[in-house]
Amino acid sequence: MSVKGTRESAKATAPGTPEAKRGDNGWSLSPGDPAGIRNVALVGHSGAGKSMLVEALLAATGAIPRMGTISDGTTVSDSDPSAIHQQRSVTMSVAPIRVGAIKVNLIDTPGYTDFTGELRAGLRAADAALFVVSAVEDIDSATIALWGECRKVRMPRAVVLSKLDHPRADFRAAVVRCRESFGESVLPLYLPADDNAGLIGIIHGNSSEVAVEEARGPLVEGIIAESEDETLMDRYLGGEELPLGDLIKDLETAVARGSFFPVIPTAAESGLGLAELMALMTEALPSPLERVPPPATTLDGASLKPLQCDPAGRLAAEVVRTTVDPFLGRVCLVRVFSGTLREDSSIHVGGRGLADRGHEDHDADERVTHLYSPVGQALKAVPQCIAGDICAISKLANAETGDSISDREAPLLLETWNMPEPLMPVAIEGASRSDEDALAKSIGKVAAADPTLRLERNQDTHQLILWCMGEAHAEVVLDRLRSQGVKLQTVDVVTPLRETFATKATGHGRHVKQSGGHGQFAICDIEVEPLTRGEGFVFTDKIVGGAIPGTFVASVEKGVRAQMLKGVSAGFPVVDIKVTLVGGKTHSVDSSDAAFQAAGALALREAAAAAKIQLLEPVSAVVISVPDEYVGTVMGDLSGRRGRVTGTTADDAEGTEISAEVPDQELLRYAIELRALTAGTGRFRRSYLRHEPLPK
Repeated sequence: MSVKGTRESAKATAPGTPEAKRGDNGWSLSPGDPAGIRNVALVGHSGAGKSMLVEALLAATGAIPRMGTISDGTTVSDSDPSAIHQQRSVTMSVAPIRVGAIKVNLIDTPGYTDFTGELRAGLRAADAALFVVSAVEDIDSATIALWGECRKVRMPRAVVLSKLDHPRADFRAAVVRCRESFGESVLPLYLPADDNAGLIGIIHGNSSEVAVEEARGPLVEGIIAESEDETLMDRYLGGEELPLGDLIKDLETAVARGSFFPVIPTAAESGLGLAELMALMTEALPSPLERVPPPATTLDGASLKPLQCDPAGRLAAEVVRTTVDPFLGRVCLVRVFSGTLREDSSIHVGGRGLADRGHEDHDADERVTHLYSPVGQALKAVPQCIAGDICAISKLANAETGDSISDREAPLLLETWNMPEPLMPVAIEGASRSDEDALAKSIGKVAAADPTLRLERNQDTHQLILWCMGEAHAEVVLDRLRSQGVKLQTVDVVTPLRETFATKATGHGRHVKQSGGHGQFAICDIEVEPLTRGEGFVFTDKIVGGAIPGTFVASVEKGVRAQMLKGVSAGFPVVDIKVTLVGGKTHSVDSSDAAFQAAGALALREAAAAAKIQLLEPVSAVVISVPDEYVGTVMGDLSGRRGRVTGTTADDAEGTEISAEVPDQELLRYAIELRALTAGTGRFRRSYLRHEPLPK
């Protein structure tokens, strides 16, 4: 790879140069050919140095006059108020730079587990990933798991060792940790010179240092192992000096197809390794032409032929992030996979598959009024956005994160990416009646921007529940609601219990009122007995001699059902009972449907007063995926949660899956607690199973 040309490009666009001035004035970063685009996601754990690396690259290429800082909240990537408050990235952001003739869209993603949805959105928009790993700290389990996810989809990857200028940085130890965590195909391309004065290229072989010679052998052998030229290994083992150009070409090919993973040492503050990193991104990482767009279907689900990254092709784009700007309204960050988006064009916006999270399926035709190239939160107007590029569209009324954008005359839907399931409930309510109205208006805007947020209005408890990824995610959601002027408060989540009869009982319902004219007269007698869990409700008529006409028998059943919904003891719905109507009286004038409904409800309440009422709690079927070393810890914790383990399944790729039945009350904060038990590696999914008696 040519480092010289990249260094000259970075120098030409340094702050104060003509290129930088044109950049400050909104010079166009809109390319005309997908071959001139690189979409690169920076991923890694929180605090690894992703945002500062983006700052350094922006400053080195003249996109910004100087680097900001995280502590001051002045970085391009972290301009969200919640990010400034939490001192970490909470959303993905895009910052384009120009390196020679190449536009590189740097996609900074959050590293904290709560914001996995933003991370996956960033990977969806990217064609390659840079794993930013601190040379000071160990590699966390979540980063290793993410590497495995990228491996499954064969996403090209490289490793950036950050913070080489830190006093405790250890380059060699960091490389060993990377190879242990990510595999033997992870090898450095450069070594840091003494005192981090620069980088020494390993593959070039122009250094007599012992360390370089020792590193060159494994690197060359690793490149040859991935080469399509089967003669290279024999030539190399025979002592032949292989042409540098051939090695570099094979290296670039192996990186682009995701089978070889170079390591680049960097230090954002000093600029160490930035030129070499830019060379890697432009010369080895793939362009959008080398990646396959996601599958597409028609609106009715019929498959379409595979899309191509062709600016002249059928328009297919996707909203990967949504924000609400007080002046521009809804702003959508869009990755274009096929076709070209232009100003003043008509588009179709469609969303499917997230109805269970409060995002109903929708379709709408809209008009693109303005297109922008995003630089963090800042926007620069561009006339168009071609296939392979990323842009922002303002003032789309209906678009949500995950929606597909296509031609109005040829609408389509792209296959959605895998959204993580939010599993931590937070109950909220407005501070006053007017705040409840404001909350109802604002919650939809926040949900539209966040597909990992699920809204639920619980029918039993009548609580508004926000299902979040964790505490940090919940804090961001609440901050966004409050920033729209909503005064709200969190309250304890009420577990939706059920009531049932534990013993048989009889009830007498007498509803007799006389107030002049037509009165109300209804008397009924019922017997109530418990049923087996899950049998529901059975109503039987055993009236003899027509004491109650058939029309009023139905009225008694309505009254009983209505009272069952209201509860008979603690205010929770009644389930799993059999009610038998055994007697009653009517009046030729004063009996009515309403009177017998009231009598039926009274009879059930009287029976409940004479019976033993049992509370039932919901129990979920839970499947927990953990690495093998945490199985014992997790199973012991489940026992303390009144859980019953029903089985375990070994999975070579995922570790172990533990199946269990756990009361819902014990799962309210399990998303957080499982993460703490398993160093961030544990995942779980749940589904309602049944209601069981609540322990005394």
